Amino acid sequence: MAEEIEAATAVYGAILAGGAGTRMGNPDKPKQFLMLGGKPVLVHTVEKFAISGLFDAILVLCPPDWVDQTRDLLRRYCECGSDAIVVPGGAKRNDTIMNAIGYIRDHLPVDEDSILVTHDAVRPFVTHRILQDNLRAARQHGACDTVMPATDTIVESQDGRMVDAIPARSILYQGQTPQTFRVLELGEVLGSLDEGELSSLTDACKAYVLRGRPVALVKGDSANMKITYPEDMRIAASLLGEAHA
Repeated sequence: MAEEIEAATAVYGAILAGGAGTRMGNPDKPKQFLMLGGKPVLVHTVEKFAISGLFDAILVLCPPDWVDQTRDLLRRYCECGSDAIVVPGGAKRNDTIMNAIGYIRDHLPVDEDSILVTHDAVRPFVTHRILQDNLRAARQHGACDTVMPATDTIVESQDGRMVDAIPARSILYQGQTPQTFRVLELGEVLGSLDEGELSSLTDACKAYVLRGRPVALVKGDSANMKITYPEDMRIAASLLGEAHA
């Protein structure tokens, strides 16, 4: 049972592990299944959710042809592995989120106040504080995004060759995850988008922006990194070693 935070309603986690990981240079094994400190990256992330005590159920959304392997890896490497619910992901990120919503609607208790915390499987250093802050913000505002203030100047270019604009850094933030929503509202918002709007999405929060709905900011953490490229694995290994030191 989830830890009580401001309301006794269902809280679900959706760990998005549906990516192919081609930028890691290993097309045969998605990056979330690569080994980090003796177990897959995905397992580290699932463990962070499980030990938090905040969730009534944790869904792991993986590539359809990795469902059996994902269940096996969770059983083998994660003490809480048998409790995680493995669900096939979709072709795109938002299809994967819709699969999570569909599973919750069909198989789990859900009402207008139920919360869904969506998180990248390849961000294994999410903290308890970030998860708690997401739940509080989503309950108050309906949706929230985990962000960090931009530390570098951001340059805008339409053609990739010449600078078109340099926005003020003071109003810019770099997005992380989790992104957290009221479950049924998220399904409604994503379901309202047309093909053009869907093609412009990079994450679910943009759907709320397109519909003029509020999205609160939650402070992230510089260690809450996303493992995308081979060099990121070296950084992650260093962070893991520091955490265990």
